[in-house]
Amino acid sequence: MARTLDTPRPTSPAAGGPAPGRRFWQSAGRQHHAGPLTYVLLALAAVVSLFPLYWNVVAASHTGERVVEAPAPLLPGPRLFDNLTFAWNQVDMGEALINTTIVASLVAVSTVLFSTLAGFAFAKLPFRGRTMLLSLVVATMTIPPQLSVIPLYQIVTDLGWVDQLQSVVLPSLVAAFGVFFMRQFLVEALPVELVEAARMDGAHSLRVIWHVVFPVARPAMAVLGMLVFVQSWNDFFWPFIALTPDGNPTLQVALAGLGAGNHSVDHAIVLTGALISTVPLLLVFAFLGKHIVGGITAGAVKS
Repeated sequence: MARTLDTPRPTSPAAGGPAPGRRFWQSAGRQHHAGPLTYVLLALAAVVSLFPLYWNVVAASHTGERVVEAPAPLLPGPRLFDNLTFAWNQVDMGEALINTTIVASLVAVSTVLFSTLAGFAFAKLPFRGRTMLLSLVVATMTIPPQLSVIPLYQIVTDLGWVDQLQSVVLPSLVAAFGVFFMRQFLVEALPVELVEAARMDGAHSLRVIWHVVFPVARPAMAVLGMLVFVQSWNDFFWPFIALTPDGNPTLQVALAGLGAGNHSVDHAIVLTGALISTVPLLLVFAFLGKHIVGGITAGAVKS
């Protein structure tokens, strides 16, 4: 039978023609190269972000009198190593660095562990009063920490923990923000069918948490651990009350008594101490930055 309409036949992928959706896939996967303006803006943002750190190094390499003069110095001076030695020995910066590492590490590990467990319970375990308990946990974030200082200090005093590191670690073992953060992540990232399948295979609760929850929550756990570590490293308010510069100080408590003279404060020595306290955080970001960024992107992409 003769063809009356000259209708073009669809081209099959085997014949070499474009497959359905091929053009869209090529357009979506095309790499867009940044223009010169993008690199200029990124360079300006990098300069603005790094300038405070650079000026901290510059100020730490001059005398206190030169730092407060106008115009301020913009080039490094000759006293960097002298100021580092003086700041290190004036308040026993080595002990403060060890104490801060211990406190920040313990607080970060405990917060990540307890927040992941609580977040999993609020996200995937049905129990009575779950919504109300979660609302109470979130509501605690609105309470200023200054309101709990007096009763907390009375408890620490009764236990004999004044000027002891446990007085700083134990009140910070878990954070409401961490619980809410992990709960929000696990609601989307952890399918309830995966938990039910593990239980049908005979896995008990601890095994489900270790082999199912922790692998899925690893990206969020890495991000939360970094945030809590930095916050605990820079914490000053409660450690300054519970610890003393002459006992077991953290870095921030030690910096409070750094550079003090008879009638004035040596700002160059104070900024030198701030530089010493910043270097470990920079090293942590240098070694773990790729893992943190990878964790953020892994948690943001849906399959």
